[in-house]
Amino acid sequence: MIRTLLITGIIALSVTTFSQAKGKEKVSVWGKQGFDLPIVDLDQESAMQVVIDKEKGQYLGHPTTVLLEDGKTIFCVFPKGHGKGGIVLKKSIDGGKTWSDRLPTPENWVTSKEVPTLYPTVDVQGKKRIIMFSGCQDWGENHIRMAVSEDNGDSWSELKEIGNYSGIVAMSDCISLKEKGHYLATFHRRDGKEMVLFQVRSTDGGVTWGDEEEVYRSAQIHVCEAGLVYSADKKEIAMLLRENSRRYNSQVMFSTDEGKTWSDPRPLPGSLCGDRHQVVYLNDGRLLIQFRDISPKHRPGNLFVPTDGDWCAWVGTWEDIKNGYEGEYRVRLKDNKKGWDTGYAAGELLSDGTIVCTTYGHWDRGEAPYILSVRFKMEDLDTRVKKIKKQGQSIIKNDTGSEIRIWNPENPQIIPHYEK
Repeated sequence: MIRTLLITGIIALSVTTFSQAKGKEKVSVWGKQGFDLPIVDLDQESAMQVVIDKEKGQYLGHPTTVLLEDGKTIFCVFPKGHGKGGIVLKKSIDGGKTWSDRLPTPENWVTSKEVPTLYPTVDVQGKKRIIMFSGCQDWGENHIRMAVSEDNGDSWSELKEIGNYSGIVAMSDCISLKEKGHYLATFHRRDGKEMVLFQVRSTDGGVTWGDEEEVYRSAQIHVCEAGLVYSADKKEIAMLLRENSRRYNSQVMFSTDEGKTWSDPRPLPGSLCGDRHQVVYLNDGRLLIQFRDISPKHRPGNLFVPTDGDWCAWVGTWEDIKNGYEGEYRVRLKDNKKGWDTGYAAGELLSDGTIVCTTYGHWDRGEAPYILSVRFKMEDLDTRVKKIKKQGQSIIKNDTGSEIRIWNPENPQIIPHYEK
């Protein structure tokens, strides 16, 4: 039997008004709660979804992918466990439509203590590599380690320390700087009540890394898990940040000198509020940014959003990020059915314009999380947004695992809760 529990004052959104529709002047909404954007809901689009790996009773989480230069070969790594756990390696040779069995890996990959992350690199001589980082959740004698492939992923080295430092979600992002062979990567760790954000640099295509550089520390605003993106003219880098105290919106910092200095954190609009932002530049110059949707639940009077706890994405421009605009629209890629345990997504843009988004989540209520991709083209999403603006927003059903929330856009001020 289903009974209704009406929770008053839980949300104050007006998603159906679309105040930033074409022809209307954009307005900066730094730190806004909620958002005023259409939501494209792909949760039930099974034809778009591909299961990469699933194991009964085994937690599979936190994947990263890398697309090779042929535009169709994708490698995916993920741990057998929440963050730490033996690393699994899989491969697709058809743009993510099908995936190999689990591939052999070096022996010490089973000792991984954090989320593995993959990045393609090239050095000054033009030598190309794929590097994989593994951090650590404890910082005694453990340090950030890295494995390397120099043959397009056919073989890999064992994990080896890159320096005398430790960090969580290392590296949450790694960006190629303007000078060939130079890279910037980020990680974080706790220091008592403070959260400290660090970066490291490589000048040899990611083979070796310099000492850690402290970027920001605070006992109030806990920024971490950076997502890095250049402006189109490469004059500026934005660092989109998870806010882990759950008292503030996600944050953003900017650098105009290749990360030598950064601006102070600034609260992003609610439309970009989430964890572990991962950015894909689209062919038309727009950005697709994936994240775990999460509102600042420890903020007094916090307002939850219809897709809280789900795997979501934002579509907009660099100018939207730079100026604090809301963007164009939101996408719910999949309804996560256990709290906020999803995200850490990866995105690849194929040569035919197909986007392959990958993450883990509790996709089946009561079951262990597994690795899933959603494949789509932006033309389809743009068409759906036009339909929403013409016909209205659909109802959003959000299964949190403990309850089902139904958001009705005809009454956007309230989310009723339905308990099973």
